[in-house]
Amino acid sequence: RDIGVTGVQTCALPIYLLATAFYIVVTVLFYSLYKPVDKKLSLIAALFSLAGCTLGVLRIFHLAPVPINPLVCFGFYCLLIGYLTFRSTFLPGILGVLMALGGLGWMTFLLPSLARSLSPYNLAPGMLGEGLLTLWLLAKGVNVERWRAQARAAASRRS
Repeated sequence: RDIGVTGVQTCALPIYLLATAFYIVVTVLFYSLYKPVDKKLSLIAALFSLAGCTLGVLRIFHLAPVPINPLVCFGFYCLLIGYLTFRSTFLPGILGVLMALGGLGWMTFLLPSLARSLSPYNLAPGMLGEGLLTLWLLAKGVNVERWRAQARAAASRRS
């Protein structure tokens, strides 16, 4: 039996919502991870990510208050995460550069006509940057000693 477009969309909805929930968890974890680098920028990055998640869910239900593609929010998020990664002492700077380039790719969605004309090439930097950062974190993690040193330095600057 052919379930048709409506059936596929109904099946995909719980998967999309679950993926969004996982992305929110990653956002909170990244906020904590990057807080020692720059607490304010880490918070701003998290807010962009949460805005993208919110817009994505609202768009599914045709309730989005603004006609902005959620990838634009994720573009700003990736740019900031890229900068924070580059400035960190506990992750390789090249991962930050790749994340920032990915953010620029996602930001092409600010102008839908530009995004369409660059597609699929504007998707590659984001998938590469986010994919490599994810693989690095899963395979190698962070340099814990350097993360703790950066956290101690950040705490001493605040006090």
